[in-house]
Amino acid sequence: MWKSSHTRMSKTIHDLEARRHLLQEQSAHERRSFAEHFEPWEKPLSWADKGIDAFHFLKDNPLLWTSAFAALAHYRPKLASKVLAVGWGAMKLLKSAKKLI
Repeated sequence: MWKSSHTRMSKTIHDLEARRHLLQEQSAHERRSFAEHFEPWEKPLSWADKGIDAFHFLKDNPLLWTSAFAALAHYRPKLASKVLAVGWGAMKLLKSAKKLI
């Protein structure tokens, strides 16, 4: 009796190990395929990530961008008014887009 159940258990363990090996090979293949498919996107996504980091930095340091705008307004008032108009329009656009989402 013991030998029979031991043999069945060994076969089950062997089957599980074979299944695990097969799944590991399959997952490795899928990871390689996924990596190859998204390789062209790696650089643009990296730039987008850097842009998001820069946005958060500016958001967390309002004195920095306020000072920069004040300097721009002092030395280039026409450019500053254009930047202000574009920035104001972008803010309104973002607020309306947030309401839609």
